[in-house]
Amino acid sequence: MTLEPVTEADIAMVAQQLGRVPRGTRAVAARCPSGHPSVIQTSPRLEDGTPFPTLYYLTCNKLASQISTLETTGLMKEMTDRLAEDEALAAQYLAAHNDYLAERDAIESLGTDVSAGGMPTRVKCLHVHVAHALAKGPGVNPFGDEALALLSETYPTGDCAAS
Repeated sequence: MTLEPVTEADIAMVAQQLGRVPRGTRAVAARCPSGHPSVIQTSPRLEDGTPFPTLYYLTCNKLASQISTLETTGLMKEMTDRLAEDEALAAQYLAAHNDYLAERDAIESLGTDVSAGGMPTRVKCLHVHVAHALAKGPGVNPFGDEALALLSETYPTGDCAAS
């Protein structure tokens, strides 16, 4: 993973993607092939001191839409059910949770073991897991990797900056 310094152009693009000025942006954690940010790293606390535990925030509209479609299929429930049945998968998911916490706490500890996306006991937001997987690379977040594999034929394709 290589975090990139955020530029004014990145902030402008993320603002366009989100429909608002992004808050707490620290770096660009991943880019789409077209070059625009797809994941940003955020500060553990917003400028006003409010805790913001989502370290990696998905900003690409095209990818977010495709993930939302996956979420409507019952995939998150199926993933959560597999955690109770597959000890190796549960261990990988716990490791993803611990990685997330360690990285966030290295920036600033929020004094909590809550990470994001339901980790480590359930899957409640694939957007968080895909953002984590894109930021850290394959092999860190098993459910982010799995969701990206399911989307491999539709993402990334073309210029999704205007989506």
